[in-house]
Amino acid sequence: MGSASSEIVTAAVLVIGDEILSGRTKDRNIGYIADCLTALGIDLKEVRIVPDEARAIVEAVNALRARYDYLFTTGGIGPTHDDITAECVAQAFGVPLELHPEAVEILRERLARTGGELNEARMRMARVPRGATLVANKVSGAPGFWIGNVIVMAGIPAVMQAMLDEVAPRLKTGTRLVSVTIRADAKEGDVGTALGEIAKANPGVLIGSYPFFDEKQGPNTNIVVRARDPQKLAEVKAAVETMLARVKAGREGSP
Repeated sequence: MGSASSEIVTAAVLVIGDEILSGRTKDRNIGYIADCLTALGIDLKEVRIVPDEARAIVEAVNALRARYDYLFTTGGIGPTHDDITAECVAQAFGVPLELHPEAVEILRERLARTGGELNEARMRMARVPRGATLVANKVSGAPGFWIGNVIVMAGIPAVMQAMLDEVAPRLKTGTRLVSVTIRADAKEGDVGTALGEIAKANPGVLIGSYPFFDEKQGPNTNIVVRARDPQKLAEVKAAVETMLARVKAGREGSP
């Protein structure tokens, strides 16, 4: 596991691909990455989706890598003409794109086993920005890469997950958020003002309200409290429960 610290470690995800924006492909990576980062104590702060256009990719890479500790990208590192992520990341860093000898050898060995040809299209998957290190791909061979604080992964979910598993132990991690969920047994509008007051009084704690429909009681709300300090979490949980009891008593006392 990477070094853990009391500081907050942040990340962004950049999803690259026309097929995501058109709806032809449904993204299955964002949720997986979010779950993984949360478990590691890394706060996922932003997700962007951009088309297979060089300018959009370069601008997004430079903006997000400057703003957060890590940037994870998915998509656009395959063998076809519109897989331009590697070129764009190299451009963002101002370095040339080069064939990586180890990546070439990985592809050669895999194709020797599967009977495929190491043609020009497949060789595209062995190109990485100068200075990058490879991210192993145990599923299909063609590696991702890591340069600076940018980790470039495939878009195919099974491959992306394998790559994320490879890099996870090397990531710098922060103090994990702990959370508790409280069933309000009240409508969101009944508790919104009071929740806002509790949140304002506890700036280091994240409080969210999530409405749902209960078949027996009708509209209801789950309140989720998140904090890095377990004692603070317990204090805010108690404050929320006291507020809910007050709301319930007021409802029962009304004519």
